[in-house]
Amino acid sequence: MRLTFLGTAGSWPTKERSASAIALDLERELLLLDCGEGTQRQFFQSSASFMRVRRIFLTHFHGDHFLGLPGLIQSMCLNHRTEPLDIYGPPDSEEMVGRALGMGYFTLRFPVEVHPLAPGATVELDGYSVRTAHAEHPVPALAYRIEEGPKRGRFDGVLARALGIHGADFARLENGESVRVGARVVHPSDVIGPARPGRSIVYSGDTAPSDDVRRLAHRATVLVHESTTATELESQANEWGHSSARQAAELALSAEVGALFLTHFSARYKELDPLEAEARAVFATAKTARDLLDHAILQP
Repeated sequence: MRLTFLGTAGSWPTKERSASAIALDLERELLLLDCGEGTQRQFFQSSASFMRVRRIFLTHFHGDHFLGLPGLIQSMCLNHRTEPLDIYGPPDSEEMVGRALGMGYFTLRFPVEVHPLAPGATVELDGYSVRTAHAEHPVPALAYRIEEGPKRGRFDGVLARALGIHGADFARLENGESVRVGARVVHPSDVIGPARPGRSIVYSGDTAPSDDVRRLAHRATVLVHESTTATELESQANEWGHSSARQAAELALSAEVGALFLTHFSARYKELDPLEAEARAVFATAKTARDLLDHAILQP
């Protein structure tokens, strides 16, 4: 599981930052979280390929989160894509995506299916699930939690050897078979620990501080939360449905997440170190995301 931050700007792109978009590589498929203007160009500068995108999850339909969609889909067509593409978003998704795909003259050469989701919905997909929550923003908006299914417990090789396991019997135990060692039968449960939760990433999209997002993020492996402003502009940010870096960190701390990345920075901030410092005063390991930053999400 790997995150690539394609765009970390808030409201409009800057010389340093592109509009909101994040690629999430699950190995078997690539997901795209939001698709702001310039997303396809950011793909070319990253380690990810837009032709691998299988599903797109849009948080809402402000331009900095979806205006890259028409160009991306047209480029997929020009590159001879035939695989289907699924697009998920708030309840107004069918109308909004339909309008976007109606722009200009081009022939859609592969199936595109739009899936409107309500807050609190769950979608079960291939080896992972996606849950939504209401985001506190002036237009219909969602936050997403993408979570792998449970993982098998860890194999204790030291204990297995101490019990007399050798050679091919290791593989038999790992495959769920019991093995006889002299007069004793060793069962898989003797050397394999309990199942572990899968990795999870929560993406807030645009939101003022939200209890719904906090609950969605509870004990997530990684939280990516918007942090449009510094503390000094917090009240204005909240009024427009945004959060400060400090508020994002407070939510991460309350939700007991494993890691926090800040994104969606106002164009007024050329340097991000002050925002990171405000967040770290609350959540010590908080990081400000930069365009094209790659982050591997390791299994706990």
